[in-house]
Amino acid sequence: MAGADSDDSLYPIAVLIDELRNEDVQLRLNSIKKLSTIALALGVERTRTELLPFLTDTIYDEDEVLLALAEQLGNFTMLVGGPEYVHCLLPPLESLATVEETVVRDKAVESLRKISHEHSPVDLEVHFEPLVKRLASGDWFTSRTSACGLFSVCYPRVSSTVKAEIRQHFRTLCSDDTPMVRRAAASKLGEFAKVLELEYVKSDIISLFTALASDEQDSVRLLAVEAGVSIATLLPQEDLEALVMPTLRQAAEDKSWRVRYMVADKFSDLQKAVGPEITKNDLVPQSSHVICENNDSRETIIMTHILPCVKELVSDTNQHVKSALASVIMGLSTILGKDNTIEHLLPLFLAQLKDECPEVRLNIISNLDCVNEVIGIRQLSQSLLPAIVELAEDAKWRVRLAIIEYMPLLAGQLGVEFFDEKLNSLCMAWLVDHVYAIREAATCNLMKLVEKFGAEWAQNTIVPKVLGMANDPNYLHRMTTLFCINALSEVCGQEITTKHMLPVVFKMSNDQVANVRFNVAKSLQKIGPVLDSNCLQTEVKPVLEKLASDQDIDVKYFAQEAISVLSLA
Repeated sequence: MAGADSDDSLYPIAVLIDELRNEDVQLRLNSIKKLSTIALALGVERTRTELLPFLTDTIYDEDEVLLALAEQLGNFTMLVGGPEYVHCLLPPLESLATVEETVVRDKAVESLRKISHEHSPVDLEVHFEPLVKRLASGDWFTSRTSACGLFSVCYPRVSSTVKAEIRQHFRTLCSDDTPMVRRAAASKLGEFAKVLELEYVKSDIISLFTALASDEQDSVRLLAVEAGVSIATLLPQEDLEALVMPTLRQAAEDKSWRVRYMVADKFSDLQKAVGPEITKNDLVPQSSHVICENNDSRETIIMTHILPCVKELVSDTNQHVKSALASVIMGLSTILGKDNTIEHLLPLFLAQLKDECPEVRLNIISNLDCVNEVIGIRQLSQSLLPAIVELAEDAKWRVRLAIIEYMPLLAGQLGVEFFDEKLNSLCMAWLVDHVYAIREAATCNLMKLVEKFGAEWAQNTIVPKVLGMANDPNYLHRMTTLFCINALSEVCGQEITTKHMLPVVFKMSNDQVANVRFNVAKSLQKIGPVLDSNCLQTEVKPVLEKLASDQDIDVKYFAQEAISVLSLA
């Protein structure tokens, strides 16, 4: 972009519009990832008047494109002219905070929280707080859940009148008809309490805490317990007994094991918050049926009281219950020991590994290390493999993404032979997935595997397959070769990079597709520090100089940047 003439001032926005309408998700994603370059080329005024309205009106896309956009906008303050104009970023982020996909909404809220600090107190009241109110009173539950994460960032810096309105909106969301909204409010209750004046903690927060801790949904009640710990740290000792303890006592005896488990899980935090006197007189007696210091009695209690409940929950009709169970059930193995785990828990793990809900299978796999310590991975491997393969090919890209993230952990537990035989081909298949986020994660996964299994393993097993993709007819797969080389050069070292990978990068500098050629320039910049100075001067420099005179403006730009960064001019 940097080389564009002033006559080409319309070029970036035209290209962006063109690419954002392209059928290829990868091109749409690329244009979003280049937003900051485009904004720089346009200048702050045209970014505000043309680019942001265009983005706000065009927010109908694949989740991964929206996710990238939500993240980019959080870093856009200087590109719109600094804090004075930061409110211009609110419309597109407000739209993103209402979409159906949770990860996109969460990222939009994260970016909104980030830029809230860059608003002046006046702008916060004029622009930001009205946005929070709109989200809080939106028709769709998605916008109302997003609002819950924004109250605490604007409350400390607004006038007392606006503070009263914010407290009222938060109260309303805590009793929303939709459980998802009450869950979001409960999860932010402790955070919101921390920014409130003590009088309102006592008058508002305590009543909300009590109501949420008695909610009909156990998923709301257990989040309220977590908030209770934060609230307890804010109150004077003399108020704890009257305001917090009755609710926590009730939670310790809750009919839902998940709520009782949360009380147990937060026990050490709770005792710090309430102090030694209440702990000794109140908390320990109340929680004694949940917390057992003696290992033998703890094992007996689990076998007698908890295991029968767990067996029922494995086949519960609610997938959230099964998913929550899958995330904690593996932890029981360390308490029950090898024989009990094999006899009683292993059949339950295997049942959950075959569950129709991918999140359940994923939670079991992600907590494998507990069981591995107790019974060894071989006991699980035969049943584990089909579950991993299914998750690796799941239709939801986020499920595929999650299993990739656990692959280095699994590889370490299963060992190199098992991995090569059973899982290597899966890892290579992800490199040509149609979703960019999967290809990116698969590249990062290869780097972590090389860190685990060593450069020699990489040279024999991974590098030849990666380099083979350089001849793929699909240019996106050829680009993945370059992304892999970028990641692998770091962990494989100078010799393997120079001897095996660099020649392929040079060959790709003649690719017909400009996107591949400019990624060659970026790759050479990335792997330059791994190479010796002689190689840089005699081999890398001529290739970059040739790319610097390319007809394509982007190829030129990235080649010149690489020459400059590597000091080859």
